[in-house]
Order: sequence, then structure tokens, then C-alpha cells
Amino acid sequence: MFNTWTRLTRHLPATCQVCGGWPAQAVCTACEQRFAAPTPRCGACAAPLAATGPALCGACQTRTAPAALQRCVAAVDYSYPWDTLIARFKFRNEPGWAGTLAALMWRAHQAQPPSSPYDLVVPVPLTPPRLASRGYNQAWELVKALRRQAAATATPMPPALADALLRIGEAPDQHSLPREQRLHNLRGAFAAHPLHRQRLARAHVLLVDDVTTTGATLQTAAQALLQAGAHRVEALVLARTPPH
Repeated sequence: MFNTWTRLTRHLPATCQVCGGWPAQAVCTACEQRFAAPTPRCGACAAPLAATGPALCGACQTRTAPAALQRCVAAVDYSYPWDTLIARFKFRNEPGWAGTLAALMWRAHQAQPPSSPYDLVVPVPLTPPRLASRGYNQAWELVKALRRQAAATATPMPPALADALLRIGEAPDQHSLPREQRLHNLRGAFAAHPLHRQRLARAHVLLVDDVTTTGATLQTAAQALLQAGAHRVEALVLARTPPH
């Protein structure tokens, strides 16, 4: 019922939730141009970069350990107004924001296509208790909205597997922790679903999530996919928290 209502009302005029302009879509064109302008980003972790300079940020250039995640594309910075809208999307029972937010991700994906086609699209999962409490996985809602974007532009998109990854345990609060501690806390937090290992074998996987900060969650999830036999893992996220 919700999806049907969303399709019927998607193009009706409304008030822009950023500037208050009317008539407009949920985020008007002027606000998108102002707050979601394309910006140079690190090819590995999507951190903002200077307009001219290397393709990788300093942290990724100096990292010695091999990364499980080969590439990350982000649509916007995790800052105003997107932080507020993401909070509504995730925590205030407003999954209808998926379409508006995924449109930004689709634009970023189209501007930075992969070097080879993806075989599967996989959302970062929630733990069962958190999924039961929230009622939906925001990453899976974004995947479904991305597929609608692809269909609207007649663009081929690979199959999506909602449960290709399982979240084994809930890590403690990560917000104030450095990247190394986050990686330690997330060790063993993800595992590939046993029933999907055959489909993951030798696959080029696109991992989808809403926000990345240090990349610890994406790296740990990518490692689980590689351990299941995936050939390469890249990520597409809505927002990247700018480094402090």
C-alpha cells in the first residue's frame, strides 16, 4: 500500500523541506543545486578533495594494509541539510525519503560509472533487533529506489539481494571512536548468507549504504563478501561525513 501511494504522489507539488518553497518537490531544484553540487572526492573513501590534486586523499595514499573495498562513491557530504533529512529517513519512520535521496545517489553513480559492470547489488544489513524496531532497512530502501531510477532511464541494473549479508552482532556506539577502534569493534560483525555464496562467487558487488564516516562498516562488510568468494567490492553511499 505504501509503495503504491508513493508512486501515485511522487510528482505532486509539495513544499521543499529545506527552503520551504512551494510548489516544489521534497527538495527543490535550487536547494539540490546549492547543497548537492558535485565535488571532487577520494576515489577510495569518498572524502572531499581539493579541486586540483591527487585522486586519493592523504589517508588512503598512506594506508599500508590492503583495502577490502576497492572504491566508494558518495553523493553528498553528511552536513546540512542532508543530515537532517537522513535522520528523518532513518529514525522518524519516513522511508518515503528513499526516492529523493536515491536520486542523488543515482546521479553520482552515473557521473562515476564502474570500470566493469556490477553483478550484484547488496545493502548493508541491520541486526534483527534493530530491523524489528525500525521496521525497515534504510539501505535496502535506497537499493529499491535506485532500481526504480534505473528503470525510469532504461538503464540495466544487476539483481539485488536484500539478505546477501547478515549482521551478526551489534557494535557499541561508534561515533566518537577512531577508525582503528571501529574496525576492531566490527570484526566478525558481518557474514555472507550461506544460501547466497554461490551467487557471490567471483561477483563484482556494489555495496549500498546511507552514510559512511571512517569507512569501517563498509570495509568490514566488503571483507565478508570477499571471504564468501566475491571478486571485487565497491560502494555507493548517499553521504560521506567530512573528515574533521
